[in-house]
Amino acid sequence: MASRGCVLAVFAIFFISRILCSHGAPVAPMTPYLMLCQPHMRCGDKFYDPLQHCCYDDAVVPLARTQRCGNCTFRVCFEQCCPWTFMVKLINQNCDSAPTSDDRLCRR
Repeated sequence: MASRGCVLAVFAIFFISRILCSHGAPVAPMTPYLMLCQPHMRCGDKFYDPLQHCCYDDAVVPLARTQRCGNCTFRVCFEQCCPWTFMVKLINQNCDSAPTSDDRLCRR
């Protein structure tokens, strides 16, 4: 029979690991630094690291991915192409909103 101290130690380790991992899933470290828990995002049925990828059109793509919009290119993780006006806007802006200083007009 296990001693009371052993049972408490196992419970404490389990409890601490649950607290540390409550904001993300445990993953294998990708860098030399040990990371116990890392936030994760989901794109369809795949998980991805939001520090390296984003979800675009139901696909996991690298943060540096670009695409054409008229005669411009835009970063799909941060910007969007408004096809009927050929304007590039930030991803959280509505294409129907008035142009701002952050927008780029792209010719066909």
